[in-house]
Amino acid sequence: MPPKNAKPNLSHSQVSEIVKRLYRLTASVIQSLPSYDDQNFYVAPSEGGEYILKIMNSEDSKNTLLIEVQTYTMSFLQQNGIPAQTALPNTSGERMSLEEIDCGFGSQKYLVRLLTYLPGTTISKVPLTPQLLYEMGKTAAKMDTVIKKMKHPHLHVLEREGFKWSLSNVALLEDYLYVLDGEPLLEVVKSVIQGYKSSVDPKRSSFRKCVNHGDFNDLNVLVQPNDKEGYRITGILDFGDMNSGYYIHELAITVMYMMIEHPKPIEVGGPVLAGWESVLPLNEVEKDCLYLLVLSRFCQSLVLGRYSLTLQPENEEYLMISSRKGVNILQQLWELGKEQVEKLWFETAAQLSDKSERQEQTRS
Repeated sequence: MPPKNAKPNLSHSQVSEIVKRLYRLTASVIQSLPSYDDQNFYVAPSEGGEYILKIMNSEDSKNTLLIEVQTYTMSFLQQNGIPAQTALPNTSGERMSLEEIDCGFGSQKYLVRLLTYLPGTTISKVPLTPQLLYEMGKTAAKMDTVIKKMKHPHLHVLEREGFKWSLSNVALLEDYLYVLDGEPLLEVVKSVIQGYKSSVDPKRSSFRKCVNHGDFNDLNVLVQPNDKEGYRITGILDFGDMNSGYYIHELAITVMYMMIEHPKPIEVGGPVLAGWESVLPLNEVEKDCLYLLVLSRFCQSLVLGRYSLTLQPENEEYLMISSRKGVNILQQLWELGKEQVEKLWFETAAQLSDKSERQEQTRS
């Protein structure tokens, strides 16, 4: 996780200068956007068009190969029918550049990219109907199966050993549990980590490998109204947590973040699972581990969110979005227990899958 002062803090005048120098565009509108570790700006130039200027934090900016692979992945997805942002070439023909900038704590180097602007509103702001949750699961599975086909000489950088947000590294949370000292939820988090170590880790060899987006959450998915009084997914944002992982990890992450936005969180798993399995059915071991992996992601969000707050207290509103909502859901899931939660998720998924198949048959 980036240290304090690694997050960029550019002024609007600095943004205007960068956009002019690197992209020959005159920014007429600049708006700051929320971000966890980096800095994002909406930019509308007088020449026309809309863009997102993304300035990576100084720590992650050191890993240019990783950002190169992330940038390439975005273009690959877009070329294969998945609505991802793409980076525009600058005046040198490069899709990213390392810029030395002083944000108020001395000159540091930051990777800068100008990304396409995707229309839509975040899925966090619309009603999560069973159909939209189904589409979330389906899109997440399609995304990972497309990335699986991607070739790049530096894919090895996605291994990211020790990456704290990877669901392969849940045990690393033990180093940060002090941020929950004195809180009732601490014992639940400890129990989840222990359950992960004893019941998930030993079964990992049965998970199918892939590359995960890693942060398929309620603020990273854009939607627009469709012609059926519902919504369709029109954009996928923020590939900064991409890592080599497993299909079941992406599903668990998707379920967890959709639960945060739903008035009845426990009902989310079934529709998301049905959508996912319409593309990629789970094997028995993956099914058995889904409950604990969803809980593990809640623990990551809670613990690492609290830890990040100690580094960026001024960014509390954004950092704690998932953590605040997730506390009660984690407690509820834990109290209901694996058997009851799985019964609801898998029975609902089966019913929705049957319904979807009947609809397909009617159309044909």
